[in-house]
Parts: sequence; structure tokens; C-alpha cells
Amino acid sequence: MKQITLRQSQISDVETIANLRVIVLRNDLTRLGRFDEEKVRQRFRNSFDAVHTWMFEKASSFVGSVALKPTLDGYVLEHFYIHPNYQGKGIGSHVLKNLLEQNDVKGKCVTLNVLQGSPAKRLYERFGFRVEREDLIDVYMSLHVEDNNRTVEGV
Repeated sequence: MKQITLRQSQISDVETIANLRVIVLRNDLTRLGRFDEEKVRQRFRNSFDAVHTWMFEKASSFVGSVALKPTLDGYVLEHFYIHPNYQGKGIGSHVLKNLLEQNDVKGKCVTLNVLQGSPAKRLYERFGFRVEREDLIDVYMSLHVEDNNRTVEGV
């Protein structure tokens, strides 16, 4: 998937990603009775960190974003949004594979949460993420990334 390029985000990208977040999460949050457009945008703005967030593009068109933030014991994967026009084309798998193959991630635990009922959960499961816990809204998952590019079940 050579056409996909990643670039580190800039502070000026905050509204572009916040807008994509609204588009991507609208259906799941509405189904869960939690959709409030301004809260969806503000929650992203409050946690946005340009240093650990990447934009991905295809032929100079904005396709999505992802953040991989360091924690005390590994990384948290968040704000992984792909515009609906590009979903189901292998882009999420391509981006996730590249993130998990980074040298800094090897030997570490990567955690994330996904909304209940979201099709994104299947992507994470294909990569070996395992459910650690869940509540009425979120499913919390983790993956320990081995040093030799293989992964093991959750922590």
C-alpha cells in the first residue's frame, strides 16, 4: 500500500481530526445514546498531542489519523480514525502494522479502547489484541508486542 503516506500532525491539524472524529464516531455513539457533536470534538481537543499523532494521506487527500502515545509501561493507541470513503480497503491494517513494527514499540504493551459494537474491534483482534475489560460503552484491549515482530496475547 505505497499510496498511503504518514506525516506527523501539527497543532493546526486539530480541527481537521476533530471533524473526522465526528464523522467516524457519529453512528456508534448515536447507537449507544452518547452522541453530542460538541463533546465529541472537545474530548479530542483536550487529548490532542501533535507530537504523538500522525495524519495519513492517499494521493495528497486526508484519509485518517492515529495517535500512539507513550505511557509508563508501553503505549496507548488512540484517535485511530479513517474517513468512511476509505474504510474497508486495508488502510487500517496497513497503518496498524507499521505502527506495531516500530522499534520503540517492540517489547512493549499497547492498549486501546474501542466503542462497544464498533467494527474496528475486529481489526484489533486480527492483530492479536485481547479484551482486558469492558463496560456499557467501551471495550478495553491490549497487546504485548514481541521484539521479533510476533505478538502474544494481551498482558
